[in-house]
Parts: sequence; structure tokens; C-alpha cells
Amino acid sequence: MGRRKKIVEKCERLMDKPEQIRNIAIAAHIDHGKTTLTDNLLAGAGMISQEGAGHQRAMDTEEDEQERGITIDAANVSMTHEYEDTDYLINLIDTPGHVDFGGDVTRAMRAVDGALVVVDAVEGTMPQTETVLRQALREGVKPTLFINKVDRLINELQEGPEEMQERLQTVIREVNELVRGMDEEKYEEGWKVSVEDGTVAFGSALYNWAVSLPSMQETGINFGDIIELNREGEEGIAELRERSPLSNVVLDMVAEHFPNPLNAQPERVPTVWRGDDETQLAEDMRLVNKDGEVVFMVTDIGMDPHAGEIATGRLFSGTLEKGQELYVSGTAGKNRIQNVGIFMGGEREDVERVPAGNIASVTGLKDAIAGSTVSSVEMTPFESIEHISEPVITKSVEAKNMDDLPKLIETLRQVSKEDPTIQITINEDTGEHLISGQGELHLEVITQRIERNQGIPVTTGEPIVVYREQVQGGTETVEGISPNRHNRFYLTVEPLNDEIVEKVKLGDVSMDMPEQERREALQEAGMNKDTSQNVEHIHGTNILIDDTKGIQHLNETMELVIEGLEEALDDGPLAAEPVQGTLIRLNDARLHEDTIHRGPAQVIPAVRQAVHNALIHGHVKLLEPIQNVRIDVPNEHMGAASGEIQGRRGRVDDMYQEGDLMVVEGIAPVDEMIGFASDIRSATEGRASWNTENAGFKVMADNLQDEKIMEIRERKGMKLELPQAVDYF
Repeated sequence: MGRRKKIVEKCERLMDKPEQIRNIAIAAHIDHGKTTLTDNLLAGAGMISQEGAGHQRAMDTEEDEQERGITIDAANVSMTHEYEDTDYLINLIDTPGHVDFGGDVTRAMRAVDGALVVVDAVEGTMPQTETVLRQALREGVKPTLFINKVDRLINELQEGPEEMQERLQTVIREVNELVRGMDEEKYEEGWKVSVEDGTVAFGSALYNWAVSLPSMQETGINFGDIIELNREGEEGIAELRERSPLSNVVLDMVAEHFPNPLNAQPERVPTVWRGDDETQLAEDMRLVNKDGEVVFMVTDIGMDPHAGEIATGRLFSGTLEKGQELYVSGTAGKNRIQNVGIFMGGEREDVERVPAGNIASVTGLKDAIAGSTVSSVEMTPFESIEHISEPVITKSVEAKNMDDLPKLIETLRQVSKEDPTIQITINEDTGEHLISGQGELHLEVITQRIERNQGIPVTTGEPIVVYREQVQGGTETVEGISPNRHNRFYLTVEPLNDEIVEKVKLGDVSMDMPEQERREALQEAGMNKDTSQNVEHIHGTNILIDDTKGIQHLNETMELVIEGLEEALDDGPLAAEPVQGTLIRLNDARLHEDTIHRGPAQVIPAVRQAVHNALIHGHVKLLEPIQNVRIDVPNEHMGAASGEIQGRRGRVDDMYQEGDLMVVEGIAPVDEMIGFASDIRSATEGRASWNTENAGFKVMADNLQDEKIMEIRERKGMKLELPQAVDYF
């Protein structure tokens, strides 16, 4: 029997023992060593050779991942590990570190119960470290910490035992400060990481050694030994690797300190599901009941050239088997499962069945998208998986050959199923397709994959930045009159405070939640009690309040009012960009008693124009997306690096020494950052490394507003005049 077959059979035997299962993700900032670490864990589990570990990048299975040397797609693997005479099944997801692919991290966190956060010992916590921790804590996922590249402290920075321990303690303190700032309750419950508790390990993924307090007590190795053995070169490192191999130390920590599904699901289910917790279904999920109804949360959709579409995710209840017919949330009818399997790195292995508490991959769920709830009975779906960043860059994509147009449209639909952080707008009449994503690299990878994997030659337009519009002040009541003049709507607009906007964006306030819960969340964020009781609709980060009293026929007309409102907010009055962070109050309405005189053709334009008029009265302004920028550069190129930020309407916030490099931190508009990669290389003779992270939207400078609005209006074929607050009817 082959080695791989034996591993699969061992995994199958352990699937029925939820107390011995650990579902984990490895998450970190880019280049902090996640994929190299995963290689070593695979080697320790006997799945790849020890010689290849650290260099093979076994989880980066796509050609472009190997070429670029970065993880683009989250990758799953199931492995086994023996700890204290007990076998454990570890379902692991290796996640991307680049900010453009953060959506994969967000989705992975829904499938797991523990996050192994990796931090570079030299660089310390970075913007994406903060982001992945935030994503984990929001999903109720417990963190542990692996501090990687400790060898760099010894070999490059020549640090002694005291200096080294001081630096490592700084990293631990920074991570704990982030945890406390994001969720003080969890921090107090014991979710902080600490050396004494054994929830921190140190090591070198490249050289395949690691230590933790329990392992040091077992092996007798101390920091002095680590420094000495590293300085002895290959011979010393080989001894360190043999005495304290990375996979044993890290997987022991995973087995000991991450919750099993039996402990995790009673805590996690209320966090991610808002259904009736008194039902048998809720009980099945809490108890990880393999004999209960099937409840499967899809966190990833991928394509296999042989098997077709593969849906991967967490099974909270029931048992998945070939031939089952299951409901997919938001779609009609049922889908039939063709095959059930688990991932062994790049390869997928079919198994007979997968019981509750595991991460499974299935084929046949043709209607599922990343984020779907799949179940054997109709049920309240899981909370939608909200990614922290919004799309900020758009590109047009067109097929070079018109014959390829149907295939391109189908491929783009598939892309949006696989990655919900990508937004696709398709105009089937003109053949123009717009893809919006997290950054230039995100869109570059998508378009390259369309050409390479689907064989469709495409031409792409220049990157277009996505803007927003937001009201700046409150307004007097504005009247909207229908074309037949028989219906009138009276409304005001005002800006929402940042805390409410953030709660809506993160899904902590939504129309899907129980009304009382929503009211309380809004009041906590600063909305007054009366207003919070009258929320009629939420669209994007905008809220409609119905302040009317006893208006005849308004109930049956409200659907059209909402339609008109959504049209107005999707295409703001300045440049037809989406409106955000606005509170709209419907104060009064006069409606014709005859239904025929208050149909869609009357109500929708009246509301749309009233909202636009109110926004203009409220001094609506254009918001531009901005990015945090960090550049690590040798001292002599510091001036050139800071100049690159300042020359892009940016602002340098901090400059400091870290090791032998200077760090320049600041912010700059996304629009100005297009082409930054080649410019910073030229300015610093290729010696700079940098990263950017989307930091939301801010009001564009007044002196640039009119010019940018006219530029966007021209691109969209709109009238080349600034909108005025007028009575449109």
C-alpha cells in the first residue's frame, strides 16, 4: 500500500473522533514564512520529502504562485500527528499574506477553530498581521503565535540571548495588544498568547527547527544553545533540527492548545449563525452530531480540470456522502453530491463519507458560491462572510475575438463565484466587462488566469479607481414629486457616524438580524433610540428611516420607495459613484389612492430625484480610496522612498530604524499609487521592499473635486456639467 493511501486511511479513521480533530489556518503578513512553515509540517507528517521542505512550496499549486513566489489561493491539507500517545487529525488551511488576496483569509477563518499566526522575528507585527488577527477574532477563532526567522536575529543582527529574548517579548506584547484592542473579553478569557502557557513557539521555517517552553523543558535546549548551534553553520543547524524539529513543536502546540470541534462549535455557532437556537438543528451543530441534518458552510470554490467545480468548507452537522440531494441557500431546488473528498495539498482524495466537525470538499454543488449554506433541510443561512476591505480598482476586460465572448462571460461568472471580493459588471450588449478588485495585483492575477487557464485572449483597459460619494451635512426637508404630480415624498439626509458605518460594513448591523438586536447594536454605536426603532432598510452602508405616521397606502408602496432609493444610492448625483455612510429619513408622503397612479414609473423617479436633490443640498462630496504604505529601505535611499510617497499626494507619518533598514510609513491615494511598483524600484535601485494596505475612503481635497468629478462623468458618458440642487419636476 502506498504511503499516501495509508495517510488517507488514517485520516478517515480519525474523522469520526471529533475530540481528536483540529481545524486550523496559518495566517500572516506576506513573506513572513507561512508556506515554508506548512512545507515543514507536511514533511513532518510524511507527506513530502524532508529535502523538499522549505523550498518546495507544496501548497502553492498554481503556476502563477510558483512564478511570483507568493500564495494567491488558500490551500487545504489534511494530515495526522501523534501527541502524548494520541493520534490527531489536523485539517489545515494555508492562507495568502498579500493584502489583495485577503478575501481568502476571511473565508478560511469561517472553516477553522484556530489560527496559527506567523510573525517575522525581525519585522515584527505588520499591517496584515493586524488584519488576519482581526478576521480570526471576528469569527471566534483562537490564535496562537509562531515567531519565525529567529535565525536572522542570530546571523544577520548578531544578537545575544538577552537582546534576542527582549525582541521576541516585544513581538509577543504587540500581538497581545492587538488581541486586547480587538476583543478584550476574549483576551481576559485566556486568548492572549504566552510563552508560559505554551501558546508561543519560536524557530526557523527555512531551517526546519523550532522551540517552545514545553519543548525546551523536554529537550534541555535553551537560547544560548540555539545561538551557539546556529553559529556553527550547517552542522549545528542539523543538530538543532534533529533535536527539536519544527513539525513536532508546532503540531504539539496545535494539538494541545487549539479547541476541538466539540469545544469550538457551541461557541462559534452563535457567532456565525442567527437562526433559532432552540431548534434540533441548532442542537445538532452545537453537539457536532454526525447523525443530524447536514449543515455545510462553503468557504471556497475551485475548479478541477477533471472533477469540475469543487466546493470546500466546514461541516457543522450531519455526514456528507455521495448521492445526497442538498439545498443551497438562495437558490431553488436541490443539488446532488457527485463525490466527497479531502485535500492532501494540491491533490484531492475521494473518500466514502465525511462526518461533522471536519473540513470537506465536494463536487456537484453547481449552485453554490463561496459563502453558501448547504443543508439537507431548508434553514436560516449562516451570516454572510464580510471581508474588511472593499474593491478599490476596476479594469475593463474584453475578448480579443468576438467568438470567445460567450466563454469569457461564463468564465467571469465563475470568477465571481470563486472570489466574492471580485465584483463583475457585464454588459452583454456592448461586450464590455468591468472587474473590480482589492488592488492592481488582484486584477492582474485574475486576467492572467483567464488567458492561461481558459485560453481566452483578452485585452484589458487601464486601471480605474473606484470612488464613493458621501453627504457632509444635514438638510432641510426636500420634496420629490412624481411625473404625474399625484405623489409626493418628503425626506432629509444626514451623515452617519463612523462607528455605525463600520458596524454595517462588518455585518454587525443588518436587516437579517432580529430587530431588537439591531436596535441595541445601533444605539451602542451612537444612534438615538427613536431613530433605531424606525429602520426600514439598509443598503450598502446607508440606512433608510421611516419617520412617517399612519400614511395610507405607504406599506404597499414601500417596496418601490426602496427601489428608487437604491437606484439613487448606487449612482450618486456627482459622478454616478456609490453613496456611502448616509442616513435618509422619510418624513412624510402624499400618495394617490388609486394603485395605477402610484406605480413604478411614478414612485421610483420621484424618490430617486428627491434623494439626489437632498444629497446635493447636504453638500455631497467625492471620497477617494486611500492606502497605508510601508517601505523598508537602506538608509541612503530613505529620501527617495519618502519622496515617492509625498510626490503622490501622500503623507509620510513616521520614519524609524529597524535592524539595518529604515522604515518609511505613510498614506497615499490609490489613484496615485498606480505604477508605484516600477517607480519605487527605480528610485531606490531595486533595494526597497514595500507593502500597501487599503485604508478605506476619505474626502478628496476641495481643489480637486470638480476636476475629478468631470473626468469621471466624461468617462461614463454623462452630461459635462456639475449637478445643481434644483427641482427636477
